Order: sequence, then structure tokens, then C-alpha cells
Amino acid sequence: MPDATTPPSLLDDLLARLHAARVGAAQDPFGDPVLLMALAISRRVDDGALNLAALEALVQDLADDAAAGRARRLAAYLGHTPGQTPGLALEGIAARLVRPDPLDSPVPFAAYREAVERTRFSAVFTAHPTFSLPADTGQALAIAASTGEAPPRGLPHRPAPIDLAGEFAQANAAITRGRDALDAFARALFQAAQSVWPDRWATLRPSPVTLATWVGYDTDGRTDIGWWDTLRLRLNMKRLQLERLSAQLAPLGEVAAPLTARLAEALEAVAAQIAAVPEKPGPASVQALAAEMVTRREAAMTDLGPILALFEAALASAPDDATRLELAVARAGFAAHGLSLAHTHVRLNSLQLHNALRQRLELSTAPEDMAMRRGLLAQINAALASVTPRPVDFGALLAEQASAAKLMMNIAQIAKHVDGSAPVRFLIAETETGYTLLAALWLARHFGVERHVEISPLFETASALEHGERVLDEALRSPHFKDYLRLHGRLCLQFGYSDSGRYVGQLAASYLVERLKLRLAELLRRHGLSDVELVLFDTHGESIGRGAHPKSLRDRLEYLFPPQARAALAEAGFAVREESSFQGGDGYLLFGTEALAQATIARIAEHAFAKPPRERDPIYAEADYGADFFATLRREVQALVEDPGYAALLGGFGPGLLERTGSRPAARQTDGMGGPARISHPSQLRAIPNNAILQQVGWLANTMHGLGAAVAANPEAFNDLRARSPRFARALAMAARAAECSDIGVVRAVIGTLDPGTWLDRAAATSRPGRAQQLLAVSAPLDELDLQAPLRRLYRRFQSDHLALRAAWPELPVMPERLVLLHALRLALIHRLWLLAVSIPEFSPRHGATRETVISRILALDVEPALALLEQVFPAAPDPVAGLDFHEPSVPGEGASYAREHAEIFQPMRQLIGLVRFCSAAVAEEVGFFG
Repeated sequence: MPDATTPPSLLDDLLARLHAARVGAAQDPFGDPVLLMALAISRRVDDGALNLAALEALVQDLADDAAAGRARRLAAYLGHTPGQTPGLALEGIAARLVRPDPLDSPVPFAAYREAVERTRFSAVFTAHPTFSLPADTGQALAIAASTGEAPPRGLPHRPAPIDLAGEFAQANAAITRGRDALDAFARALFQAAQSVWPDRWATLRPSPVTLATWVGYDTDGRTDIGWWDTLRLRLNMKRLQLERLSAQLAPLGEVAAPLTARLAEALEAVAAQIAAVPEKPGPASVQALAAEMVTRREAAMTDLGPILALFEAALASAPDDATRLELAVARAGFAAHGLSLAHTHVRLNSLQLHNALRQRLELSTAPEDMAMRRGLLAQINAALASVTPRPVDFGALLAEQASAAKLMMNIAQIAKHVDGSAPVRFLIAETETGYTLLAALWLARHFGVERHVEISPLFETASALEHGERVLDEALRSPHFKDYLRLHGRLCLQFGYSDSGRYVGQLAASYLVERLKLRLAELLRRHGLSDVELVLFDTHGESIGRGAHPKSLRDRLEYLFPPQARAALAEAGFAVREESSFQGGDGYLLFGTEALAQATIARIAEHAFAKPPRERDPIYAEADYGADFFATLRREVQALVEDPGYAALLGGFGPGLLERTGSRPAARQTDGMGGPARISHPSQLRAIPNNAILQQVGWLANTMHGLGAAVAANPEAFNDLRARSPRFARALAMAARAAECSDIGVVRAVIGTLDPGTWLDRAAATSRPGRAQQLLAVSAPLDELDLQAPLRRLYRRFQSDHLALRAAWPELPVMPERLVLLHALRLALIHRLWLLAVSIPEFSPRHGATRETVISRILALDVEPALALLEQVFPAAPDPVAGLDFHEPSVPGEGASYAREHAEIFQPMRQLIGLVRFCSAAVAEEVGFFG
């Protein structure tokens, strides 16, 4: 009787084989199941049982399944239950603010006003190169998370090319949904107040949560954003705000007619101003821009006064409470955000500031020169005492060369001609000295925008986090900076997790950030600034490689600013505003639909209004153990960063594993076609590709490494605190998720792929005709790279630390087999790509490149430039004169056509590198973030 069972699918068959190989490896410590799986897949292709089309379909299935899992995790992350209305949570928060105990009387109206009118939290939309999904695919995932239905299969998963305009559009779509959610929250706050204070509720202007953005305004590390781009985008943010308000008021009829008429006038003026911003500025076009900006300034409005006055009249004449409620909600959102859809953050690097001041003040001392620091601080303080504002016009902006000066001048023009109602946050990356803050203040005074600029240092490097208190103390010793803080009433600080995470480790970085925050109270009290508000902005990506907590949004917010730290600053009498970044496409997913945006705002509001914990977290009682634990983590990661094997791992395949996922210029280190551009130190990579490469090689060292050493020092205390301390448990949950995305066998297989010995062993074992020569040809250039000794030492470093960790934490999660299969499949594709590379024919040197350097480039997966050169060297088109009659005898078929090389080598290589990147996209879907 024939077998009637359904044959297993390719995916099921491969998963079964992988499982058997991993089980077998438990008894065979010398086996490498991942590399064996890659070899088995490659042999199937050789035997004709698999082809590239079948492998592409397999990766599509894996990516589709991963996307469905990611959508489910996203809903759980936000605490959203599909089918339920997230707005109910907002109503519950509002009800608790009016009446904290349902059995008690409501709070006094003044207390409620103070609670809802003070901004407690701001969500900041940022645009680093983390648009890891095509926009439509990201939208499909968001819809799936909202509805509970699986996303459609067959979606594209590889990132699509994106430019600044695309980043801006995606950010604004997310911001718009965020603003809608804030309106829903404001409505709930008004209705809760209306039920208790029917005669006073409409006087409130609630703004407990606001939105901000730096998309189009971040010039740190970017050269593709001119001052005219920033001005155009900022004008567009004004236009979007005015259009939003106009749409809100349109249904209200006659009572809102004066408001809509004034908004129409402003929108017409703003549209003319936007049209006048040149694509490439020159004297004539900038002169025309200036004419529109200056002459239409009054019509376009530069402050909220005209609209707010009309709101007062409309509210007074509203025919009923329903109309009054809509007017109050619209006014609240407008007043909270000014003449922009979201508040404005600009960003630049401290070096840009230092260069601008050196030119203007003729300062020869380097800020990092500790021996001369005191004299430099004295010089900048003297300059602050004598600086006088200078006028700014668009001609001066066009002529200015220093990027920091151009940015400050642009802010001056925005405050003067676009929106003077809200200050612009001036974020300064790599701040490691108080001089940097005083330099920014001098530049602000010089261009007359001291009142319009909120200077904020970014503490991100290991040095800045370790010595941030000293940096602030240097600035606070200046009476000018203290006067500046009193003028604004707040001190703004930014804390980064990208560079700090990769240089000291994510867990140690969070400890250093928290320690610095806790020291602020004493520092400010010592300088007589106990009455200033603290604005604490945590910038991070959407999951562990960038510092955000992967378990839930609630855990993420409490991990970034633990309840005990919040309580300590509150007890010291400081008002605190928290800010948190939502970066690129991964971050915008949290605002991907109306339901997700409301769930996100609900979780933020719950956090912002949470009461201090009743009990002290045990980790603070065990301060010595905690300090030693995180210090060990930091030491181990810092040692890892200096390990040559770590650079070899990051550079083995390098950024060739990754798609370009944003409009920032690619971070690859290249030198034309003269040879492989492998990094010699992690500092040669930006943080995002650094983290993304770790994800793609299957070992998230920036979150896991060093835990074994830290745990081994005192396993009993580790397990005790893991069970009793929420703060400690949250940190370790980061490591648990990292472990789920990491597998020591995958790392071993990656290192084995880069080992010339692996290829020699394969050459000795193969019986396929001609294959031994190909394998030997791969081994030789790998041997010349001399990566093997440092990589093997690195593997032993990883393995010994991880064995110590698993001994104390045996239930630590492991990588699921579907993800292991993706890694094995990609290695098989890389192997085949390399075998094709060594089949490239010899050719004469071209543009400094030889066959050997082209192969070396392909071994680094920098395939596209290599193929572009090869297609020049070996043209596919037949001889253009073939078939023409030149009236003399000719030899047929000797034209220089390389169709066979294209069909058998170059085109398959292009397909293979595409599949390699497709696997990387699927890995990112499985993990749930990029970089």
C-alpha cells in the first residue's frame, strides 16, 4: 500500500535536520551543527535538489513567519489587546487624576490643573538610519498588531531606498497619529474635569505629554541637510500644524469662523514662504526667499497670541458643551506644541561648536587639554561678559561657512520669521567639557537667540557618563550659564545609549546614566539652582542593541528612569520632565495606527503619573554589590572592544551583511577597489551598523558579554537579587532577550567560515569534480587576511564567559531553531557566493583593481562595486558590429562578448548577495529591530 502521508515541506525538513544536528552536537563537542547545516544546504543546491528560487521562497516563508511574530510581540509590548479600545485606558487615567480613590472626594481643582498642565513627558521622533522595513510592510505589521490578524504573506522585507523626504514623511505620519492620541487624552482629561467642575473645566490647557522631532534638523554626522532644508521642513511642520487646527475647527461652524479665516490667511502666507525656499541656494534665490519671509511674517504669524485670543472669544460664545469641548481640545494641542506639528530639536557635534568659536574668538587651546582647561574657561567667561548680539539676515546665513554658526543663525531666523513661541532644543553630541556648553551660550548670545535656545549636552561616551557631573560643574561655575538656566527655568540633559552601549555595554551604560541622574540634585543644590526643572532626555533605539527595553513599553520607561531615581529627585524637590526617543521606522511602528498610538500614549501617561514605589528596591540596599557587578560588566566590555578579534568579527563580513536603511551616508570604510576595507577597531563603525552586525553574526555582545564574569563573583547574590529586585531583573531581562537572539554555535560557524582551514578540510573531503580547486582558491585569500588567530581567541573569550553565565543561570533562553536556520542558510549562500568569486577569469588591472583585490572585496561581501567593475571588464553585450557587412571577409564569432560569464558567474552572484541581504532582513524581523 503506498505511503499516504504528506511529504514534509522544505522548511519542516530543514528544521528537523537542524534539530537532529544540534542534539547530536550535545554528545559531540567537536561538531559544528550550524556549519554542517550550511554545508548540507549547499550540497542540495549542487545536486539540483534546491535552486535559488526555492531558497528565496524559503527565506520569504521564514520572514513572513517572523513578521507575524513581530506583530504579536508589538501588541503585547504596548499592552494592547486587539479588539479593545485603547482610549478606555486614557479615560481611566483621567478619572484617577480627578479622584485617586473612588471612595474619596475629588482633588482640588488647582491640584488637578497643576497635574495636567505641567508637561511631564515628551516623545521625540528621531531619524537615524533604522528604516529597516519598506513603509508599506511596516504599516501592514502595525495593522496586524492592532487587529490581531496575521500580516499578509509575501510582503517585501528588505529595506527600500529612502531619502530625507521619505524619513520626514514617515515621521510626520507617526507624529500625526501621536497628536490624535494626545487629543483623545486631552478629551478624557476635560470630560473627567467636567463631571466635577462643570463651570471651570474649559479653562484648562492640559499638556502632560507632548511630541518633538529632530527629523530634518539633525546635522551630527550628516552632510545632506543644508540650512535651507531645515528651514523648508520647519515651515512644513508649521503648515501641518495650521492645517490640523483648521481641520479640527471646520465642523464647528460659525463659532469658529474667525479662527478658520485667520488660519486660512496664515496658511496662504506659509505656502508662499515654502515655495520660496530654494533647492540650491544662491544670492538671487535667497534674496527672493528673504522677501517672502519678511513681508509675509505678520500674515503667517510667529506667535500664538492671535489664535489664542480668537479661541477665548469662541469658547465664550460656544452654543453648548459639546462644541466647547472640541474647541478646548483643539486649543490644548495647539498651545502645547506652538506653530509646529511637534516641538523642534536640532543637533550637532561639539567639535563643530569648538571650530566656530576658535575662528571667532581666536582661541588656540584645545578644549580637551586638561592642563589649560582653567585658562580656556576664563577666556570664554570673559567673552560671555562682553558679547553683544549681532543682527542676522538670510544673506549672512548664505555666506556663513561654520556649521555651528549656520545652525544658530538658522534658529535665529526661525524664531524671528517662523515661530518665536517655543524654544528650540539645541542638542550637542560628544559633550565632554563644560566649555562646550559655554561656547554654545556665547554663540546663542552672539546671534541674539539666548531666549530661544535650550542648550542640552549629550552624555553618551564612557568618559562623558563617568565625568558628566564634572562637565556640568564646569559650566555651572559660570555666572552666565547660571543666569541662562534661570532665564529658562530648566536644565536640559540628553543621555545616549548607542556609543555608551557599544563601548561599556548596555547594562553598564544604564547604571552609569542612572548614577549621573541621581547626582544632579546635589550638584544643582550646591550651585543654588534647586528651583530649576530637570529635563532628562533618553535617546536609544527600539530594542537591546540601542538601549530600549525589549519586554514592554512600561518596562522600557522604568528601565530608562527607574522609579527609585524618580522618587529621589522628587523628594529633593525637583520637577522632572522625561523625554524618550522613538527612532526611525522601528520606533514609528509604536505609532503605526490609531490604536497603537493610543496604547503608546496610555503607557506613557501611566508612567508619567505613576506614584513613587512604597518599598525600596533591594539593589539600592546592596549598593556595593550593584556597583561591583556593573563595574565588572564595564571592564569586560571595554576589554572586549580592544580585543583585535572583536574588530575582526565586526569586519569579517562587515557592513556587507546589511542593507542601507536610511538617508545618512553609508558607514562603510572604503578605499576604491584597491583591496578589502576591513576595520581594525570598532570605533571605525557607527553605532547602528556595529550593533546590527552583532545581531547578524548571532552574538549580541554589547548586552551579554561580561555577565559570566560578573555573575561568577557571587552567584548567590546574583540569583537573590534577580528574584527580589525589579531594577536588577529589568537589566537582566535585557540580557535574556539578547540570549534569545544569540547562539554560540552561530558565532562558531561564522568564525569557521572565515577560517581557511575549514575550506582546506572541505577540499580534502570533496569528491565533486573541480570543487577541490575552488575550495583551495577560497582558502588562500582568507589565509592572507590573517583573521583566524584573533577570531579563535575571541571565540574562547565569548565561550568561557557564556559558560559561566549559564552555570549560574541555566534557564537563560536560547536562540530558536528557525533563527538558527536563517543563519545557517545565509552562510550557505555566502559559501556559494565565494565559490563563484574564485571562478572570475583573470583580467588586466583596471582602475587599480586586480582579480585578487576584487575577490578580496567579495570575501568582505562588498559585492556590488565588484560586480560593477567586472561588468565593465567583461561586457555582456555582443560586438556592436557583429552581423554588419563591411565588404571584406571576416572571422565570425570572435567578438568580445562575455555572456557566459554573466550568466554563470555575475548574475548568480547578484542573486546570491540579494538573498544574503534578504536573510539579514529576515533576521531583523525575527529579532524585532535593526541595530
